[in-house]
Amino acid sequence: MKLFDVYPLYDITPMRGEGAYVFDEENNKYLDLYGGHAVISIGHSHPAYVKAINDQVKKLGFYSNSVKNPLQQELAEKLGKVSGVKDYSLFLCNSGAEANENALKLASFHTGKEKVVYFEKSFHGRTSGVVAVTDNESIKSTFNKGHQVVKLAFDDTEALENTLKNKDIAAVIFEVIQGVGGLDEANNEFYQKASELCKKYGALLIADEVQSGYGRTGDFFAFQKHEIRPDIISIAKGMGNGFPVGGILIDNKIEAKFGLLGTTFGGNHLACAAGISVLDIIKKEQLLKNAKSLFDYVKEEAAKIPQIKKVKGRGLMIGLEFDFEIAQLRKDLLFKHQVFTGAASNKKLLRILPPLNIKKEHFDVFFRALKTALK
Repeated sequence: MKLFDVYPLYDITPMRGEGAYVFDEENNKYLDLYGGHAVISIGHSHPAYVKAINDQVKKLGFYSNSVKNPLQQELAEKLGKVSGVKDYSLFLCNSGAEANENALKLASFHTGKEKVVYFEKSFHGRTSGVVAVTDNESIKSTFNKGHQVVKLAFDDTEALENTLKNKDIAAVIFEVIQGVGGLDEANNEFYQKASELCKKYGALLIADEVQSGYGRTGDFFAFQKHEIRPDIISIAKGMGNGFPVGGILIDNKIEAKFGLLGTTFGGNHLACAAGISVLDIIKKEQLLKNAKSLFDYVKEEAAKIPQIKKVKGRGLMIGLEFDFEIAQLRKDLLFKHQVFTGAASNKKLLRILPPLNIKKEHFDVFFRALKTALK
């Protein structure tokens, strides 16, 4: 049986990882500044993380959600403490797309409405409901297009209010900093106004923190900078450092009912062990502080390279915008200098999403490689 061919693949086979590096089958060393789409939050093969998963699988890897699993409550409590987010409940699932699907479903349950507002350049996943609120028509089937959705410009509060005035909107979903869309972030007034308008017209505000959450921006959640309180927060990617984990944080005003949401694998014992370990390491190693300080360093170094026209993002969610399309530059960095980076829908943007415990010396390696590649 062959694999269903859906991804263009680089001819590289990572076999192991250590910290900010991965090694291929010939033991060639690559600096990982992409973290597998922002998934690697605490570095590859972190010893405490490996031990936590090994210890748990020796005891119990999985049982269903029909029985008590104290690890779920431990994860929820630690997430509340480390994130600083209070008066929410946690529902655990397996991925970012699944988290956003449950967020939209819950908003519809709570409001009794079906329409959803999303924004230009957004990406929320590839499953049925969330691909309908993703700004990429090429990945939507006829079935996906049956959902009731409204697309607006990212920072157009007037259009948002005119849409919400009809009082038929269940939710407004947004990424505080757009990932695939190109690291765009609206101004503070937009987020404040969106929050206010959702309350006024009875829609739920959903913050998609799948990529920007878990300390990547230097705050635990990207929305915290804007001093808003979303009704639902979706999480995944860095949550498990590579182990499939996702979830939504649900404001306590939204009432839980048996059968409202459900999952087979979500919140399993191994996933919780991975998630607890990630939170412990983020706190112990002060990785939010590291993300903030390194962003300042990256901006300083990027300012020395004339081809970089703009530095976008926050923390270790970084976009370097050039005055040319960067597809060949990415290939040169990967195959000539052994550095993984990412791309975006903005073809002139190089995306940098490294582990949160990366150090200045790793960025020094990158900038030396970048300067050589640009000659």
